[in-house]
Amino acid sequence: MERRTFLIGTASVGIAASLAGILPAMAQDAKPEKPDLLIGVGGKPLLYYLPLTIAERKGFFKEEGLNVTINDFAGGSKSLEGLIGGSLDVVAGAYEHTIRMQNKGQDIVAICNLGRYPGIVIAVRKDLAGEIKSMADMKGRKIGVTAPGSSTALMFQYAMLKNGLKTDDASLIGVGGGAGAVAAVKSGQIDGLSHLDPVIAQLQYDGDITVLLDTRTEAGTRALFGGPNPAATVYIKREFAKENPITTQKTVNAFMKALKWIATASPEDVAGVVPEEYLLGNRDLYMQAFKNSKEMYSPDGMVTMEGYNSMMGVLKTLDPELANADVPFEKTFDPTFAKAAKT
Repeated sequence: MERRTFLIGTASVGIAASLAGILPAMAQDAKPEKPDLLIGVGGKPLLYYLPLTIAERKGFFKEEGLNVTINDFAGGSKSLEGLIGGSLDVVAGAYEHTIRMQNKGQDIVAICNLGRYPGIVIAVRKDLAGEIKSMADMKGRKIGVTAPGSSTALMFQYAMLKNGLKTDDASLIGVGGGAGAVAAVKSGQIDGLSHLDPVIAQLQYDGDITVLLDTRTEAGTRALFGGPNPAATVYIKREFAKENPITTQKTVNAFMKALKWIATASPEDVAGVVPEEYLLGNRDLYMQAFKNSKEMYSPDGMVTMEGYNSMMGVLKTLDPELANADVPFEKTFDPTFAKAAKT
């Protein structure tokens, strides 16, 4: 039996169980089955997705023999649609999407964790800080999110429920992931926002917002969710991993290299690698944003059971479709490839 045939056959009975001892050695030498890879992301300039940009700009994908094309969408829900529809191979997107899709019978699985904390900040315009002092004051307000249905929207809705409001008590408006979000605050189009760095750092630097909730750190994340809350992940159709195990391993290898690089990088290092437009015209500000968010990146690419339980708690609270859902942890995250990448 040929090696690839054997790999595909064993993967079909459970990737994690059967490939753990095979892939590390083979992936070093074997060529990827699908070297031309289409990756989707919603808001690539955001620090939430910094590992993707680092893997691209530092040449880690090329080192793994992958020719990657990255499609950047307004929000993560659009990336998910692309994966389901077959126009994308891989998505850098929120972990919660794997739970939602598994509950709908779609075999979508995360293969590498990029962010152990959401890194999302809820803030209001400074001129409204006297009126909006807490989440309980959000009723009737217009709040900017990267896109409806995205993780920024999810966190805002959860915070409203935790403070006695309903999820539709505020209007959520998609403002994208970059300069458009900054402009929406400065022009008064929105009353506040649920967003990420470097957008939040820019608005803080300019004195435009007052922060209400901050999940860039473990303390802030636990205060809202009661535990860690897995954020950005790399996820795929499980069928893709079965058919392309070497490609999948090499994809994770590249992301793990990026996480390792970020762990020891200085703010100056990061600012020197990302595209100039990511800096929003202020290099020092971007470096501060990275310092603010550095704690959120995963040190090992793993989603923990505690993190899964925390996310399930959020989704069961928010989504009636998931209130009684039984989605096993192992269906949402396969640790095989992240573990192999560390060997």
